[in-house]
Amino acid sequence: MNLDLSQFFTEYESLVTQVDAVFRKVSDNFASEVRCKEGCSDCCHALFDVTLIEAMYINSKFSELDEIRRNEILIEADKADRKAYLLKKKVSKEASEVDHSEILLRTAKERLRCPLLDSTDKCALYAYRPITCRIYGIPLDIGGKSHTCGLSGFEPGKSYPAVKLERIQDMLLALSNRVLDAVGSKYADFRLMYVPVSTALMTVYSDEFFGSDASRGDSPAGAGSAESGGEDA
Repeated sequence: MNLDLSQFFTEYESLVTQVDAVFRKVSDNFASEVRCKEGCSDCCHALFDVTLIEAMYINSKFSELDEIRRNEILIEADKADRKAYLLKKKVSKEASEVDHSEILLRTAKERLRCPLLDSTDKCALYAYRPITCRIYGIPLDIGGKSHTCGLSGFEPGKSYPAVKLERIQDMLLALSNRVLDAVGSKYADFRLMYVPVSTALMTVYSDEFFGSDASRGDSPAGAGSAESGGEDA
């Protein structure tokens, strides 16, 4: 792929820095409630998707691993991708019969091991993990309702400051769409694309993948300064 993604990745890393700062602030203020620690991989066994910019970023970092390790992870990614597909197919069938909130609760209970976890439950790309992984463990505002990690010490029914996850997702989608503008993708459905980490690892993000004209050149025309997300916690 001819497009230079470095400016987009720099903006994404800036957002990651802001998110990490929010997590640290909440952790400092609620030290006994936030129980994230080395060796805990509860959030690494969940069904969730990432935006295009996150998928391309983690794919880029994944390509820097040695070939043997990449092949080992790709085997696990293929297994995870198949399981994620079956789970989503099941949820899709239930969508017309069960309340949306109930579907979310059921999905949250599904256990899907991340292919980046090694035999000791450590992440092969921990420093470059998605924002969902970074923000898990502190109260999150999703659709106007507060959600917390089941292993945390936050008490049900008690009021806590919560991070507005949808605001972060909107920023990620906006950055992803600027990448699509720059690469000249002709696929409109990519504008709202979310994929599992397993799919992100296995995908080749080429001009052919985006259905774009490789002759557009290297200039990331949409690159610029990202708006600061600030802190919602």
